[in-house]
Amino acid sequence: MPYLIDGHNLIGQLPDISLDDPDDEAKLVQKLRGFAARTGKRCVVVFDSGLPGGQSRMSNQAVTVIFAAASHTNADRVIIERIHKIRDPANWTVVSSDNEVLKAARQHGMKTLRSAAFVKHLRKTATPPRDTAPDVHLSPDEVDEWLRLFGADDDD
Repeated sequence: MPYLIDGHNLIGQLPDISLDDPDDEAKLVQKLRGFAARTGKRCVVVFDSGLPGGQSRMSNQAVTVIFAAASHTNADRVIIERIHKIRDPANWTVVSSDNEVLKAARQHGMKTLRSAAFVKHLRKTATPPRDTAPDVHLSPDEVDEWLRLFGADDDD
């Protein structure tokens, strides 16, 4: 299930990225790449005010980055246009805080998720909790068995 994400709406909900940061978009893209790698999900993120607009070189196979052309549109319009062009809407989830965007997605049969709720998905880690780590303790008998199997001499 791919995600269509309103980038600046999501940044506004993140505690560790500020909309005032000149690198805010790049930092979000890095988070989305980690999310995509961890989950196997594809993401399309749309930001306002790109020059000249269109797909960014920050894109990779898992995360497509699009900037709305600053001169004549905005991210909300680009997202709504994309919503209407998606051929398999039931497989997509739209992430935004904008009610108009969320309404258009629901009307087109897409799942929706508010930006604040999606933040929780970004915070999940891929590392298992420490208490589920394998027990690597070997008993003295197991050590002796390994030494015997690999031909360790008693003189060593």
